[in-house]
Amino acid sequence: MPPFVSLLSTCCSPPRQGLAAGAAPGPAAMWLGPEEVLLAGALWVTERANPFFLLQRRRGHGKGGGLTGLLVGTLDVVLDSSARVAPYRILHQTQDSQVYWAVACGSSRKEITKHWEWLENNLLQTLSIFDNEEDITTFVKGKIHGIIAEENKNQQPQSEEDPGKFKEAELKMRKQFGMPEVEKLVNYYSCSYWKGRVPRQGWLYLTVNHLCFYSFLLGKEVTLVIQWVDVTQLEKNATLLFPECIKVSTRDSELYFSMFLNINETFKLMEQLANIAMRQLLDNESFLQDKSLPKPRKPLKNISALKRDLDARAKNECYRATFRLPKDECLDGHTDCTLWTPFNKMHIPGQMFVSNNYICFASKAEEACHLIIPLREVTIVEKADSSSVLPSPLSISTKSKMTFFFANLKDRDFLVQRISDFLQRTPSKKPLSSDREWKWSLGDPGCEVLRNSPLAVSPTSALNNRPANFCAGEVPTASQGLLKLFRRNSEELLGPKGAKEKMKEESWNIHFFEYGRGMCMYRTTKTRELVQKGIPENLRGELWLLFSGAWNEMVTHPGYYADLVEKSMGKYNLATEEIERDLHRSMPEHPAFQNELGIAALRRVLTAYAFRNPTIGYCQAMNIVTSVLLLYCNEEEAFWLLVALCERMLPDYYNTRVVGALVDQGIFEELTREYLPQLSEKMQELGVISTISLSWFLTLFLSVMPFESAVVIVDCFFYEGIKFILQVSLAILDANMEKLLQCCDEGEAMTILGRYLDNVVNRQSVSPPIPHLHALLTSGDDPPLEVDIFDLIKTSYEKYSNLKADDIEQMRFKQRLKVIQSLEDTAKKSVVRAVSSDIGFSIEELEELYVVFKAKYLMSCYWGNNRAAAARRDQSLPYLEQYRIDMEQFKELFIALTPWSCGAHTPVLAGRLFRLLDENRDSLINFKEFVTGMSGMYHGDLTEKLKVLYKLHLPPALNPEEMESALEATSYFTEDVTTEGTAMLAAWSCFAEEKGTSPQDYRYYLRMWAKEKESKKETIKDLPRMSQEQFIELCKTLYNMFSEDPVEQELYHAIATVASLLLRIGEVGKKFSNRPIRKSEDCKTNSSQDPVSEEESPTSEQSQNSTVEQQPQADREDKTCRDVQPEKTEQENQALGDGSGEGQGSPLQLLSDDETKDDMSMSSYSMVSTGSLQCEDIADDTVLVGCEGGSSAARYGSTIDTDWSISFEQILASMLTETALVNYFEKKVNILQKIKDQKKVERQFSSSSDYELSSVSG
Repeated sequence: MPPFVSLLSTCCSPPRQGLAAGAAPGPAAMWLGPEEVLLAGALWVTERANPFFLLQRRRGHGKGGGLTGLLVGTLDVVLDSSARVAPYRILHQTQDSQVYWAVACGSSRKEITKHWEWLENNLLQTLSIFDNEEDITTFVKGKIHGIIAEENKNQQPQSEEDPGKFKEAELKMRKQFGMPEVEKLVNYYSCSYWKGRVPRQGWLYLTVNHLCFYSFLLGKEVTLVIQWVDVTQLEKNATLLFPECIKVSTRDSELYFSMFLNINETFKLMEQLANIAMRQLLDNESFLQDKSLPKPRKPLKNISALKRDLDARAKNECYRATFRLPKDECLDGHTDCTLWTPFNKMHIPGQMFVSNNYICFASKAEEACHLIIPLREVTIVEKADSSSVLPSPLSISTKSKMTFFFANLKDRDFLVQRISDFLQRTPSKKPLSSDREWKWSLGDPGCEVLRNSPLAVSPTSALNNRPANFCAGEVPTASQGLLKLFRRNSEELLGPKGAKEKMKEESWNIHFFEYGRGMCMYRTTKTRELVQKGIPENLRGELWLLFSGAWNEMVTHPGYYADLVEKSMGKYNLATEEIERDLHRSMPEHPAFQNELGIAALRRVLTAYAFRNPTIGYCQAMNIVTSVLLLYCNEEEAFWLLVALCERMLPDYYNTRVVGALVDQGIFEELTREYLPQLSEKMQELGVISTISLSWFLTLFLSVMPFESAVVIVDCFFYEGIKFILQVSLAILDANMEKLLQCCDEGEAMTILGRYLDNVVNRQSVSPPIPHLHALLTSGDDPPLEVDIFDLIKTSYEKYSNLKADDIEQMRFKQRLKVIQSLEDTAKKSVVRAVSSDIGFSIEELEELYVVFKAKYLMSCYWGNNRAAAARRDQSLPYLEQYRIDMEQFKELFIALTPWSCGAHTPVLAGRLFRLLDENRDSLINFKEFVTGMSGMYHGDLTEKLKVLYKLHLPPALNPEEMESALEATSYFTEDVTTEGTAMLAAWSCFAEEKGTSPQDYRYYLRMWAKEKESKKETIKDLPRMSQEQFIELCKTLYNMFSEDPVEQELYHAIATVASLLLRIGEVGKKFSNRPIRKSEDCKTNSSQDPVSEEESPTSEQSQNSTVEQQPQADREDKTCRDVQPEKTEQENQALGDGSGEGQGSPLQLLSDDETKDDMSMSSYSMVSTGSLQCEDIADDTVLVGCEGGSSAARYGSTIDTDWSISFEQILASMLTETALVNYFEKKVNILQKIKDQKKVERQFSSSSDYELSSVSG
C-alpha cells in the first residue's frame, strides 16, 4: 500500500549543477561541466581552432552538409538528441593528448562565438604560461567549474525547480519557435505528426499558450505553432489509418499526433491547457502560476514547476468536486486506508484525503461510503495501539460525539503531524447561531417567526401595522423558510399524505441515528435511496445545505451575508434594475410571493449575490430558483445555496451567454445519440433539443413542471449534481419516443413534451397544489395521463444510472471547447456584420482582420507585463466593444498591415492615426475604429486616401509632445531673433489660455457639438487649413513613405515639385490675409478685443492657433540634421538673406511684407528642389533639407508665419499634377497577403534573433 502521497512531493528536482547559463556570453548558451569526448570529429565539423580549444558545428546544422548532414539531422530529431545536443560546442584539447573535454555548447553561432571570444580573451594568455599539459587541463576544468558555480549561485530561485535537461528543452523551444521569455514550457514529448500518410517523428512542445511541433527528417523540416485559444476540438482515438493518436482540430485544419510513450498523460495535459485558454476567452482569467506551492521534498525527473502546478490543480478540482468543498480548498495529500463503519460493522477500503480545512474519505467501491470531517468539528486526533487485525489505527473525534476509526495507514506519524498542523491553524472563532447542530424541530410550527421585528405575530400583521421602507432594508427578515410562514391549509397534515410525510421523517431520523447527522454523516447508497423517495419538507432546507456543501461556506463566513445586504441596499445598477423587473414574475402563483415579505427577501438575496459576483450579476432564471430556495430556507441559507449553485454545481450557467447551460446541452445531445440513437436523428432534424434543454437545465425543471414535482427533482439534484438532471431528461425523451418520432415540426414536439411535463404529479405532497401557470397543452378529447414523479425518477435510475460524474466532466471539457469557439464565431460574424456597411473591406477581409485584431488583444493578455489588457474586457459589453487594444498593440498591427510603410517614421504615423481614431480619449480603440482607420488607407480614391493622410498631420493626431519638439527645432534656425520669437510664443500662449476660459469658447464648442450630432457627411471643404509647421510634417511623411519604392526617384522629384509649389502658394496666400503683422506685445490685447471674429471663423481660428500652440515635429530629425550636416545648414541659413542679422540687432526692424515673402518663397523653392534632385539625400535628412528650407524661413520670425496656411483642396490639386503621385496612391494593395505575413510573425522573437529556423536541426 503506498504511503501518504503529498502534493508537496509531486515536484521536480533542482537543476543539475553541471548546467548553467554563461555569465558574459548570455543566457542562451551554456557552460558545461567538462565531460570527456573520445571522438571529436565524429558527426562534427571544426570551424575555429587554437592550441587549447576547438569550436565545432554539428553536421546537418546550417547550410550544406550533404547526405551525412541530412542523416545526422534526422538522427538528432528521432533519437532524442535534439533535447540534449546543441548544434555548436567548444572542446578543450592539448597538443599531445587524444582526449577532448566539452566545456560549452550553444544553439546559434552568435551565442557560441561569445563563449569562444571570452575564452580567447581571458584564458589563452594564461594557459600559454603552463609547461605541463595536465596542469593546463586541470586549470581549465577548475575555471569552468568555478564559472558554473558562480552562475548557479546567481540564478533566480524559481528557475531552480526545473532540471537541467528541461531548461535546455525550454531554451530550444524559445529559439525554435520565436517565443519570448514570458512564454513558459510546461512539458515536451517525443511523437509523430502525420502529414498526409507519412509520419514525421519529432518533438511536441506544450507551452502555457501554444502547442508547438518540430521535426527535421532527411532534410525536410516541419514546424507547427497553434494557439490553444484556436483549438476547437481535442480527441484521443484510434483508426485504421492512424494508430492510437491525438487529434487536434482548429477552424482551418485537423492535426494528428501519435506514437507517444504515454499518450494518456500527454492528452490530459493538453486538455488542461486548452481548458485554461477557454477560461481566458470566457471570463478573462488567464493562467497564473500558483506561487504558494511549496518546494519539492522528493525530486521527480524531468518535470517542470508548471507541470507540477497543473497536476496539483487537477487533483484539487477533482477533490473539491467529489466532496462539494469551497473553491479555495487545497488538497494537501492522500493515502490508502480502511474506515470502520459502525452501521454495517465493516472495515471499508478507500482513500483518506487531507486538506487545510477538511479530512475526507471515499470508498473504493463507488458510493459505498463518503465521509467529510471539517477540522472545525474535530476535538481529538489520537493514534491507537496497532494490532495484527488493525495495523496503524487512527481515531478522530468530533464535537457531535462521533468517533471515526481509520486503519492500515502508512506514514501514520507524518499524517498525524500534518493534521495537527492544520488543526493549529483552524480558527477557533465561535460559530454562527446557524451552527445549531441541526436542531430544526421536525413538526414544531411554533418556532420564531420574524427576526428583528417587534411585531412578531404573523407576516401579514407585521406588514399591515408597520409601513416598511423596502429599499432601506426595514422589511423584517424571515428566520425560516417562507413555506412554513405561508402554509395555507393544514388539513393535509392530518390525512394519509400527512401520515406518509411522518413516515418519511421517521425514516430520516433512523438514518441520522445510524449514520450520523450534520456534515459528518456517513453518506451511502442508503442515503441516496432516501433522497430518491423525497425529502420531508421540514428537512429539505437542512439537507440541501448539507449535500450542496453550502453549509460549510455559511458557517465559515459568519456575518458575510448581512454585510453584503447592508452594502448593496440602496445601490442601483443594471443588475438591480433587472432584478426589480423580475421580482413579481418569480412564482407569482405561490402565496409567499404575493406579498412584500417574500418579495423583499427575494430582492435582498438576489441583490446581495449580484454584488458578491458582479461577473454574473443577475441572470434570468436565477429568480425562479432562488424563490424556491427561500421557501425552505432562511435568507442567509438561500444565499449560500445560490452561491453553491452558480459557482460550483452549475458553473457558467448564469452569465450573459449561459455558456454552462449550452455546454450541458451539448452533453445531452451526445447522450441522446448514445442511448436513444433513433430519436436523436429526429430531434436534430426538428431542432428541439436546444429549445427544451435550456428551460429544463437553467431552472432545474421548476419552470416546466408543477412545483410539487419539480422540487423533488431539486432534492435529487443537490445530492447527485447535474448527472441526475441529464438522466431524468433522457427518461422524459424515452417516455415520449413514439410520439416524438411521428412529429412533423418543432411546435408539435414541444406540445407533446410540454403536455407530458405539465402532468408529472407528486401525489405525496402535503402542501396544497399550486396552480400551474403554464397553459395546459392538451390535444383531443382524451384527458392527459398523469405521471408520478417518483416513478419517473425510478425509471431514470434504472435505465441511466451508469452515467458517471467523471465521464460528464470529461464531456463538459469537450463541449466547452465547441461552445466557446462557436460563441466566438458568432461574435465575429456579429461584429463583421455591424461594421461591413460602413467599411470598404470585403466580408472575408474583415473576418481576417478581426482574427488578427483579437489575437493581438489576447497576446497582450498572456505576454504583457501586466493584466491591464485583460482587465479591459467586459463580457457585458456588446461584442464590438469586448476586444479593445491600446496604442502599443495598434502600432504593432499598423506596422505589419499598413500600405504606407515609412521606415523608422512608421510608429510615429501609427501613433497619430491611433489618436485620430480614439474619439472618446480612453486610450483604447475597438475593432470598428481599427478597420475604419485601415480602410482609409486601403480603399477609396486618391482624394479619400489623401484626406486620411492630411488629418494625420492636424490635431488631434498631432500631440503636444510633437509640437514642443518642433518648437525646440525652430530655435536653431531663428537663434538670431530668439527674443522676439519667444515673446511672440508667450503672447500666443496667453491668447490660448484666455481663449480656453472665455464664455465664447464654451458657446463655440456647444455649436460644434450640435453640428457633430447632425448626420452630415464630411466634405473636403470641412477640413481645417494646415499651418506651415504641419505641412512640413506632411512632406516628411511623404518622403519616408516613398523610400524603397521601385520608382522612388520619380516620387521624390514629384513630391519636391509639389512641395515647392505649395510653399509658394502659401506665401502668395499671405498677401490676401486681412490680419496685419502684430508685434508681440500687442497680440494679447488685439486677440481679446476681437471675440466676434473668433466665433465667426472657428476654422481659421483653429488653423492659426495650431500654428504656434501645436507646431509639429520636424525637431528630432532637425537636430540630427544639424549635427550631421553643419556646413549645409549654415549655407541654408545664409540663403535667407541678411534679414536675420538685422533682426538680431533690432527686433522691431523687420523686412517689408513683400520682401520677406519673396525671399522666403524663393529660399523654400530652392531648398526643396535641391534636396529632391540629389540621389544621396534620399534618407530622412533629405526630407529635412527639403522641408527645412521652407520652414527655416517661415520660422525666421514666428510672427511672420502666423498667416501661412494651405487648404486641402490646394494640396489635392497640386498632387493631381504629378502622375507618379497619383499612381502611387491609386495602386491596389492586397491586405489578405499582409495578414498572412502578419500571422507568420505575430509571435515575438527572442532578443538574440540571429537564429534561423531552417538552420536548426539538432
